[in-house]
Order: sequence, then C-alpha cells, then structure tokens
Amino acid sequence: MLTLQNISFQVDSPDGTVGIVRDLSLTVEAGKLLVITGPNGGGKSTLAKLIMGIEKPTGGKIIYEGRDITGLSITERARIGIGYAFQQPPRFKGVTVRKLLELSRGEEMSDDALCKYLSGVGLCSREYLGREVDGSLSGGELKRIEIASLMARAPKLSIYDEPEAGIDLWSFAMLVDSFSALRTGSDKSVVIISHQERIIRLADEIAIIADGRIQKMGPRDEILPDLLGEVSDVCCMEKKEAARV
Repeated sequence: MLTLQNISFQVDSPDGTVGIVRDLSLTVEAGKLLVITGPNGGGKSTLAKLIMGIEKPTGGKIIYEGRDITGLSITERARIGIGYAFQQPPRFKGVTVRKLLELSRGEEMSDDALCKYLSGVGLCSREYLGREVDGSLSGGELKRIEIASLMARAPKLSIYDEPEAGIDLWSFAMLVDSFSALRTGSDKSVVIISHQERIIRLADEIAIIADGRIQKMGPRDEILPDLLGEVSDVCCMEKKEAARV
C-alpha cells in the first residue's frame, strides 16, 4: 500500500545542514498496523508529516497504491485516502464536536453513532456533542476528539502521532481497545508513532527509528523481545546512576 524509497529530510541551521530523516525506506502493507518507536528526536514525527505531506522530502519517493505521491499536497493525499491525527491537534472555534465528526465522516450521523466513536476514546459522549472544538477543551480532550474524528473518517491509511500524549490511564485503555478493533478483519492500514508498550504490542510490524534511520524493523514477535530488553537495560543503568548520586 505505502512504500517509502530512500526518503531524506534536511533542514538548514546556523551550523549547516541537519539531516532529520536519512535515506529511510520502509513498506506498510494493506491491512497491517505498523508501530514506529524509538528515542525522542529520532525523526519519528517528521516521518509521519512527510507521509501526510505536511513536510516535503528533500530526497527519495513516496509511493501509495502504486502511485508516486511525493509531490502531492495534504489535501490531495487526504482525497486519496490518507488521514493524520496530530500530536498537538488544532482548535476550531465555532465548530461543534458533532459537526467535526460529521464533516470527517462525510455525512450526518445519529447520536448513537457519534457516541460510539467518542466512547471509543474514553469520552462521556453525549456531554460533548454540542461543545465547540475550542479553548474550552483541555489538551487531552482535544486529542481524543481528533482521534475519534479520524476513526469516523476511516481512511485507507491512518497515521496517529503519539495518540497517548496527554490522555489519562482510563481513557488510554479505551483507546487501546479501539486501536485493537481497527486491525480486526480490515484491509485498512494504520501507522502509529508511540512509546507505549500496550500500543506496541498491537503491531503487526515494529520499526525502531533513531538518528533519522531505521535501526530495526520486522514482525512484532521478532522485534518486541529485543526492544523490551533494551528498555530494561537502560532502566537498570539509570537506576544505578541514580544510586551513585
């Protein structure tokens, strides 16, 4: 479904050109859930923005369903079935939660249908339908509403950038259940940027990105044991360092 071929993204800085994503290649197959993880600052969110067209690569190609979409805009990519949930979602004064979900879905929806999507991200749904998507919502509420709107839209390829950020534990459990349901008997593909083990365990494939490159990528059962072992080793080292202080 989606193939990145030798993708690079560089930015200019006072110290010269900085490579954020470096000659990176990967494939997301139809009906699969890919979780991208790795240390902060490694290029994960930039990669998600490159797929959506928010940023333009400085090298390489993005192929979607056999078509080169490297030069397409965000709007054009949305039209062909790619959707994106921001790490920090925008606010829309004057737009209610009901309207946002219906715009995403492309049709009017019953209260029950709307509530289904909101309940799936841990919101007490009927209380939110008439609220505006503005400054009256907390960051966590806004995040969950955007995730619900992307799920309502149900694009062929969904990209979620750290969906767990700012979400309480109870709502997070509901969110994990919703992501689990997305990958059951569907031909739609999902890419999730996440550090959370419970989300990583949902993956069909895991990609570990650091320093703008893929360090490891493969099936969950192959990558996860090594990943958890590396995290455990880091935690042990941190505890030892703390004990010395």
